[in-house]
Amino acid sequence: MSDDRTFAEMARRDFLKTSFAVSGGAAIATGLMAAVEADAAMAAVNPADQPPPGSVEPAARAVEAVRDAILRISREVWENAELSLEEDISSKIHLRELEAAGFTIVSRGTSNIPTAFIAEWSQGSGGPKIGFLPEYDALPGLGNAAEPRQTPGPAGVDVGHGCGHNMLGAGCTGAAFALKKMMQENGTAGTLRVYGCAAEETQGAKVFMVRDGYFNDLDAALAWHPAPITATGLLRTAAVNMARVRFTGRTAHAGVAPWEGRSGLKGAEMFAVGVQFMREHIEPTSRVHYIYTQSGIAANVVPEVGEILIMIRDSDRERVTAITSWLREIADGAALATQTQAEFDLFFGMHDLIPNETLAGQALRHMNAIGVDWTEDEQAFARACQKEMGLAELGLSPAIAPMIPETTTGGATDVGDVSFVTPTALFAWACMPLGVGLHMWPLTACGGMSIGDKAALASARVMAGVGYDLLVDPELRAGARADFDRRLKGRTYVSPLPPERKRPDGIPAHLLLRDGTGEFVDGAYLQPYSYE
Repeated sequence: MSDDRTFAEMARRDFLKTSFAVSGGAAIATGLMAAVEADAAMAAVNPADQPPPGSVEPAARAVEAVRDAILRISREVWENAELSLEEDISSKIHLRELEAAGFTIVSRGTSNIPTAFIAEWSQGSGGPKIGFLPEYDALPGLGNAAEPRQTPGPAGVDVGHGCGHNMLGAGCTGAAFALKKMMQENGTAGTLRVYGCAAEETQGAKVFMVRDGYFNDLDAALAWHPAPITATGLLRTAAVNMARVRFTGRTAHAGVAPWEGRSGLKGAEMFAVGVQFMREHIEPTSRVHYIYTQSGIAANVVPEVGEILIMIRDSDRERVTAITSWLREIADGAALATQTQAEFDLFFGMHDLIPNETLAGQALRHMNAIGVDWTEDEQAFARACQKEMGLAELGLSPAIAPMIPETTTGGATDVGDVSFVTPTALFAWACMPLGVGLHMWPLTACGGMSIGDKAALASARVMAGVGYDLLVDPELRAGARADFDRRLKGRTYVSPLPPERKRPDGIPAHLLLRDGTGEFVDGAYLQPYSYE
């Protein structure tokens, strides 16, 4: 057993217990955690013994040539962290670098989302089409300096890249730059398309883009995600629905004449009780979780409105749809019981992720060829983060995991919708301390220093290499398509979005008002008016 494998075995149990326990958006990582347990199964399908692809070294040279642009994107987006649907500066950073690299911006405000875009570059006649999926939104409350302790970052603590989307986006966009150079050097025909995937953390732009057909002509889509380990495989993520369940009654004085009112809050509470009684009869793969978003404003007033935000997860769309229908019936029953009116607003959903064994195997060949290399300073930084959090001081994972077998996770990603319309590769690269979950300050810290830089560059190498292999190897493309067709089993994509839902909720008004012509709209909206 190699030293790396010995280390991985020693760290495995502590890692499995803690790595992703708090990782709400860590769809990849959550599944990888469970899958690492299956050592024998992984070894059986691990392509590590295959020779490295011939594109490994050309991809390394191409990424090195665009290194400055990749790190510029990662660091600038990290410094200007913005919440979902507010990524004005972050999207412009990607657009600036794409235009400078010779890409044409073929769509701005894609699918009615102001911070989404599509950029494209083509060479030759025809040829395959490869897509890249950069994300760039951040999370609330996770701003942190590039230090191994909780310290406010460049913009304070309000917003930070606690899921590493600054690195993720830089790696994806940078891979397109590198692949363009490889194509130019070899006269390779094909089209590269970079999708600005806004708002992955909330109401992901990919779902709206898929509904609008923007991925239909791709031969493959490539993406990665930060994680505590470097791995890929046959991960399946959950399908999701999100709904607001609103109960409207009428107000009354709660002390003097409560019989004159009908409580919207009681409707919401009755609905919640129904959800609890439902739990005994749903499958083990199902997850139903909710919060109260409206419950009244004064205890002595019968609340007119009560509202619950609820999420439904399961292993596939069919199961999620069935549970959602049941919840609608519970809402109707709660309204009857409380003499209120129920409104069930299904405002967003995502598909489960369909893995692709052909693409995962090719990605792993590149990952094994690249390897993981940390300096002692980087390991010391990671150990200091772990010490600060009271975790085992194991540092950063130095090994690449064998192929992950077929595994289902309760996490979700809007990459799932992309995977339903084109073969999709998704892998994880280590860039955070072992034992730390995503959506936590140490990942923000690592994303603003050399640990994050290495992940952005390494992921770009993997995607550029796999992308080139797909362009020049028709058998690889055919294998990826055959695996895609086999797993799809004849199903056709049906958007989880209601037809009337044209864009995500919560887009800032000044971005919706922007028509592309000017500072007047932005300035007028953002500056206070004086009517004197």
